[in-house]
Amino acid sequence: MAIRNLLVPLLLLFTSFSLVLGNDFGNIGCYPVVVSTWPFKEAVRAAWRAIDRGYSAVDAVVEGCSACEELRCDGTVGPGGSPDENGETTLDALVMNGATMEVGAVAAMRYVKDGIKAARLVMQHTRHTLLVGEQASAFAISMGLPGPTNLSSSDSIQKWSKWKEDQCQPNFWKNIVPVDRCGPYHPKEIAELGEGTCSNANLMAAVESRSSHIGLHNHDTISMAVIDKEGHIAVGTSTNGATYKIPGRVGDGPIAGSSSYADDEVGACGATGDGDIMMRFLPCYQVVENMRLGMEPKLATQDAIRRIARKFPDFVGAVFAINKNGLHAGACHGWTFQYSVRSLEMEDVELFTVHP
Repeated sequence: MAIRNLLVPLLLLFTSFSLVLGNDFGNIGCYPVVVSTWPFKEAVRAAWRAIDRGYSAVDAVVEGCSACEELRCDGTVGPGGSPDENGETTLDALVMNGATMEVGAVAAMRYVKDGIKAARLVMQHTRHTLLVGEQASAFAISMGLPGPTNLSSSDSIQKWSKWKEDQCQPNFWKNIVPVDRCGPYHPKEIAELGEGTCSNANLMAAVESRSSHIGLHNHDTISMAVIDKEGHIAVGTSTNGATYKIPGRVGDGPIAGSSSYADDEVGACGATGDGDIMMRFLPCYQVVENMRLGMEPKLATQDAIRRIARKFPDFVGAVFAINKNGLHAGACHGWTFQYSVRSLEMEDVELFTVHP
């Protein structure tokens, strides 16, 4: 009898401890949830409205990213921004279903303004993962998306013209000549052989931090994760890439595991920043696998960012993570990062700020 009497308060104590522990970890078992890079509140609201109407996680992600494309968030998502060296805007996008692990993506897509919808069509109607260039455009148009259309805008053309006037500086070339004006460019080794000795000023590009190329308004991405009412998870990414990129360049936006990743069994991740560097490390795959091994989202994101910073200490980037129970966190390097969240317990979208 004494043992039985002792077990009752112990059981109550254990239950209370469990409840307190759960509250400490945020939205445990609480969904739906929408998370997005940056203060893209209208995009998050669009995804939340879709979830509220009973849409799937995949469809809500497409609604959210489409809203950002239409709004041309920061001029770095959708048409009308981030001209390449030829003054053209192209789109990269990805959508991933964390229940089935299906992925659809498009890269360097011309003439079609609906990047995320094109990515969903790849996932829904092909056995492929990624379509690129004009072939991606032809596919999207054949599947009913509007086009062909000019993705440039007066703003993007004005920005490109100013860049040309500034001798095409900054740019993404290295180890080339000429270094101080527009191309055509040639490998400096060939110039050395053909011209004999030349001054270092003509042959050597200045050592320049990559962070000078990357910023909030010249290279950005919406990366969004959604947990729907059934607990299923999806992610999506849309971007028009790096401003003044070399034509044909594709960054991390359409690369599963780099810009975003989802697995119903674990959670999801979204990324933004210097995609050329980040895609070499698949940070979102790393984050999700970290969580699979038991890390909380905060530690999982910090670990992924540190792995990149050890090799590229001047890189600029950020990731957010959300586990399958709704707990979210972020980490960044080289800039201050904000991400947006909407959950059941919130009256509207809330911003979370992460410092390097």
